[in-house]
Amino acid sequence: MRVVTGLLRHSIILRIISLLAMTLIYISTTFMSKLIIYTDGGSRGNPGPAAGGVVIKNDKDEVILKTSKYLGETTNNQAEYEALILALQKAKGIFKAQKIKDKNLECHLDSELVVKQLNHEYKIKDEGMQKLFIIVWNLTLDFDSVKFIHIPREKNKLADEMVNRELDLREKSESLF
Repeated sequence: MRVVTGLLRHSIILRIISLLAMTLIYISTTFMSKLIIYTDGGSRGNPGPAAGGVVIKNDKDEVILKTSKYLGETTNNQAEYEALILALQKAKGIFKAQKIKDKNLECHLDSELVVKQLNHEYKIKDEGMQKLFIIVWNLTLDFDSVKFIHIPREKNKLADEMVNRELDLREKSESLF
């Protein structure tokens, strides 16, 4: 019972901190024209338990948001798409709907496959990934411009850390019950 109560308190505190952070982000991004997004998705097993990690920086290369999300059982490639979807949703939340028309995004991913699919260099044969592609595409429509850039894993360490932290946290919480 104490573990559950402690987890609930921890969850509530994290939500409050997140709301305060979003308020500060909104204030600090009012005059910013570009966001630089780093995403990573990963699963332990393929498919297996998966998570997405997101790091959003401003045009001065300052981290303004780090977040992660447990995605359930999925493949590595689907997790990469889901992480990007999470990042785009967060980016829209940062700028608010009326202010994103003149904003630019640079999305950095270490998945060459996903970047080439998003840049229309590769066809998407998997039906599940086609649906995720459409979600990503729809989320990008309101921005002035969006670039998808492939980067080496070494340059995506923060987003990778977010994925592993989320998966480790999930493993620990499951072992409690």
